Amino acid sequence: MFDAGASGVQNSIVGWLYTRRMPFTPKTLAFLRALKRNNDREWFKARKDDYEQHVREPMITLLARLADDFRRFAPELVADPKVSLYRIYRDTRFSADKTPLKTNVAAHFPNRTMGKRGAGLYLEVAPRWVWCGGGLYMPETSELQAIREHIAGTHRQLRRIVESREFTGTVGELHGEQLTRVPRGFARDHPAAHYLRFRQFLASREYPADFACDPNFYPEIVKVFRQVVRLVRYLNEPLLAAPRATGYLPDIAKPRVRLLEA
Repeated sequence: MFDAGASGVQNSIVGWLYTRRMPFTPKTLAFLRALKRNNDREWFKARKDDYEQHVREPMITLLARLADDFRRFAPELVADPKVSLYRIYRDTRFSADKTPLKTNVAAHFPNRTMGKRGAGLYLEVAPRWVWCGGGLYMPETSELQAIREHIAGTHRQLRRIVESREFTGTVGELHGEQLTRVPRGFARDHPAAHYLRFRQFLASREYPADFACDPNFYPEIVKVFRQVVRLVRYLNEPLLAAPRATGYLPDIAKPRVRLLEA
């Protein structure tokens, strides 16, 4: 499943499978599905303990394991509940959908220098699916321009990542919203014209919800993340060069430091 250089990750996964229970269980999915049917604050308040036990705590357990493995293949990314774990409560101020609660449990894994900016990894367990992958979903205009300039000058590097057998065999093709034409400022016949049209840069794999309880769940998400992090690094290269990209997140190893809330 992994290359020879991934023996440390393999050992960690073996340890996970044989010495720890899988974090998510059928009770996780049962709670999320019941929440989808009863998206109400009072209903949730009466069952908050079930949420903590079967949804939130399993995700925190998963984040701890990923934090350990990220040291081996993605040390620049954060897997910490204070930063990574999304809140259950929805922000409905500017939404037509006023349901108060999210019906999934999700986490994002940003670059520790850039915080909420830039590309990162993402994992979501929902009533009907598991989504695992990452990239850049809503880049600012300046970020998108910097990435396009980066692609124009280093498109061979991008192709080596997203067109490699390992990448496409794991997550398929790069996807996301695209322009119908090459953006202004770039030649229409540019060798990277296809990638210059992208407005989003996403790579992912989707599974049935029950896969969250499968013994292969953890090895599979690590396999996906090991491929997608290559894209994440490429996208963040020009953004990290910008002055505002530095000093964004404090060191998560420092005790009692208040971090950004997901």
